[in-house]
Amino acid sequence: MKSKLRILLLVVAVMTAGVLVAWASGNEADKIKVGDVAPDFTVMTPDGEVSTADLKGKVVLINFFATWCPPCVKELPVLEKEVWKQFKDNEDFVLLVVGREHNPEELKKFAEDKGLDLPFCPDEERKVFSQFATQSIPRNYIINKGGKIVYASVGYSHQEFEHMIDVLKRQL
Repeated sequence: MKSKLRILLLVVAVMTAGVLVAWASGNEADKIKVGDVAPDFTVMTPDGEVSTADLKGKVVLINFFATWCPPCVKELPVLEKEVWKQFKDNEDFVLLVVGREHNPEELKKFAEDKGLDLPFCPDEERKVFSQFATQSIPRNYIINKGGKIVYASVGYSHQEFEHMIDVLKRQL
């Protein structure tokens, strides 16, 4: 009986250690998490410069991507179809599709080549991205009307994307 208890305790200890290591390593790239106040940033949109102060009172979805990133390229048409086309006329909603390490010309060509009509924003020197994370794209963040992060994700899966849309709808 004692040996079974020891084995059980050892298994629990190993599993706990594994979970803690996975949790710690999964978060080291994140600078912002759900519940945090969104950092101050300024980004150039197709309509002009926008700062965090301009976004107060709006629900903001920020998508960080790169043109060379396969999951990003897979996600962007879904973002356009399921978010942008549905919410772009809602005056309480802002979408910022931030091209990490891309200039305006690259983003314009990418949009034309892919047939996308998203509000692309260049982040040539990672100034905006670096306030949210150190690595890994695609990333999505929803900022509520009060300026707090209410959703954060890394990577792309259809199931997680659907969850993001549910969060967005509740905020609007």
